[in-house]
Amino acid sequence: MALEHAILVSLLEKPGSGYELARRFERSIGYFWTATHQQIYRVLKRMENDGWVEARDIAQQGRPDKKEYSVADLGRAALSSWLHDPIEPESVRHDLAVKIRGAAFDDPAALIREVERHRQAHRDRLAHYLAGEERDFTGPEAGTAAPEAPPDAERELQHVVLRGGIAYERMMIGWLDDVLATLARFDPGH
Repeated sequence: MALEHAILVSLLEKPGSGYELARRFERSIGYFWTATHQQIYRVLKRMENDGWVEARDIAQQGRPDKKEYSVADLGRAALSSWLHDPIEPESVRHDLAVKIRGAAFDDPAALIREVERHRQAHRDRLAHYLAGEERDFTGPEAGTAAPEAPPDAERELQHVVLRGGIAYERMMIGWLDDVLATLARFDPGH
């Protein structure tokens, strides 16, 4: 996937400025596709030059005007083409897994602190995902469609991606618990 596709999806969900896009990446899309503010602005400019997005100036009081981007017909066609193209399953590159295997040739127990740090990062991300799910999809403030209403593809597909992130974080925490139990067997102080 190219950053362009992630930007198109985000702008189709809601038009916005480069700053607003960067915030959305930090809040949701960035957990599955990361980009710096500079990358987002650079790609937005290229997409505007290529006719994929349109920008309109919005006057602001007390602040400089901002550009609000929305998807142009060419951008929608490019996204549609990409959505219909097959993609290969992703290969996992996992530095920590290589470190764990390599620990057999050093002191396995020395990795305990690093694995605990990773486990905490995954616990924190899981808590963030669960809070977002509660806020946006399952909690009392989330709002639900009437039973006879047609399915809301945008909402349901956002939720299924979030559920995938939740499942991934739970799987990682379970695996890291297993790693910690294994490493503890090599800890002389255990």
